[in-house]
Amino acid sequence: MQDVGTAETMTPAISPLAGEPIKRADAERLAAVLKAFADPARLRLLSLIQSSPEGEASVSDLTAPLGLSQPTVSHHLRILTEAGLLERDKRGVWAYYRLMPSAIAAIAELLTPPRKRATKKTR
Repeated sequence: MQDVGTAETMTPAISPLAGEPIKRADAERLAAVLKAFADPARLRLLSLIQSSPEGEASVSDLTAPLGLSQPTVSHHLRILTEAGLLERDKRGVWAYYRLMPSAIAAIAELLTPPRKRATKKTR
């Protein structure tokens, strides 16, 4: 699988909900990031990592709660990392993963209709 960049570089400048047409290339890049979200195991991985006491986890921490094999968990973690949703930190033989809050916030902002964004910021 090719490296697709980070979610922040993947998101277009204009929201598909802004009332303006989104460019084809921007739509394709955004779809690649959203595709990483579109899997129940990956959503659970994001949740498990975020809710861990240290805010990070290794593959060995995640296999039992997911009920998946180590290679399968590693595969999902690689997809999330390549999409820019997770950061990987190698420590000796172990790799630890943590969420990239700025990337997730950028996607949330992009998918929030502009009128709702204005209302949220004024509260």
